Amino acid sequence: MQRSADPVEGAVHDVFVAHYPRLAGWAAHLVGDRDLGHDVATEAFTRLLSHWHTVDDPRPWLYATAGNIVRDHWRKRGREASAYERFQGGQPRPEEASPGPDQAQLLSVREAVEGLPDRLRLPVLLYYFADLSVAEVARQVGRSEGAVKRDLYDARARLATTLEEAR
Repeated sequence: MQRSADPVEGAVHDVFVAHYPRLAGWAAHLVGDRDLGHDVATEAFTRLLSHWHTVDDPRPWLYATAGNIVRDHWRKRGREASAYERFQGGQPRPEEASPGPDQAQLLSVREAVEGLPDRLRLPVLLYYFADLSVAEVARQVGRSEGAVKRDLYDARARLATTLEEAR
């Protein structure tokens, strides 16, 4: 494969080679779909290409961007589900009509994290799942390190309560 003459494209390519597989896997884990995870990672790299000159450290920027894309995906899915329910007139979908397993048994850590408010969700995703430092998370979410530590503390408390209730 021939390298681009554009130095920005070359630099982004190097970052792509170094970080794409892990970012795509992380995103796939978050959305529960391998193909969608790759789409999220690709979109994050596309955005990196257009923001290259304003990005200090591409790795945390990519994870924060991918986290925001995933958050937008979850919001869209919620809106779609609400619209579908309105379209159905409040009637359950055929696959929901029969009783299924107890929801408490189905609760996973991912679902518990998805249930966190946006203010807490992104720091948790970046710190625990993308393995960024508190300082890197603080830079990416635009808050102080102390605020991020407090968010992580609050998120752990909420997650502990949610997961304990699911037992």
